[in-house]
Amino acid sequence: MSFFGKMFGGKKEVAPTTGEAIQKLRETENMLIKKQEFLEAKIEDELNIARTNASKNKRELALQALKKKKRLEKQLQQIDGTLSTIEMQREALESANTNTAVLTTMKNAADALKTAHQNMDVDKVHDMMDDIAEQQDVAREISDAISNPVAFGADLDDEDLERELDELEQENFDKEIIGIPEPTPTLPEAPTEDLPEKAKEKKKAATTTAGPADDDDPDMKQLLSWSS
Repeated sequence: MSFFGKMFGGKKEVAPTTGEAIQKLRETENMLIKKQEFLEAKIEDELNIARTNASKNKRELALQALKKKKRLEKQLQQIDGTLSTIEMQREALESANTNTAVLTTMKNAADALKTAHQNMDVDKVHDMMDDIAEQQDVAREISDAISNPVAFGADLDDEDLERELDELEQENFDKEIIGIPEPTPTLPEAPTEDLPEKAKEKKKAATTTAGPADDDDPDMKQLLSWSS
């Protein structure tokens, strides 16, 4: 707002948003950085001029160059301070902008949660959970009643079943014991050749069958004498 606007009650200026302020600060920061680079280059030029004139015994020109260099360095120092201030202000605005966005999101989430709970009553919720638990108990009782064998085998005695099972096991054990084959003794093999007594009997029978005609045969006599 201009000076006259403030004096005569002119229209108030609208404050910029944080985003607009950050953008303006960045533009100013870039401009000062370019100015800073320009001054650094000018300072280097004036320093070179002073060195050149000092080597040529041109003292007045060297002093003028050094004075100009000092003025430029002072401007550069001011710009450095301004850049530091702008940088801190920009960082503060960026942090505020981030916090504003976070708070806005959190507020929207809180409003949405409030809307979601608007039609909910805590007492009704507790009652509903109690009804659910009760129905679960009823369903469990029904399942137990259905799975309980009421008419199928309910009159059987467990002791009778155990006794019958023991008898079956004993019967199987007895069958296994009786069914084991007994070991058979191993008999020696029968000889394929005739025993000496049997051979003598056969020889005697052969001699008797041959008759007296064989007594005069010397070969037969020798055979009979050998066999006897």
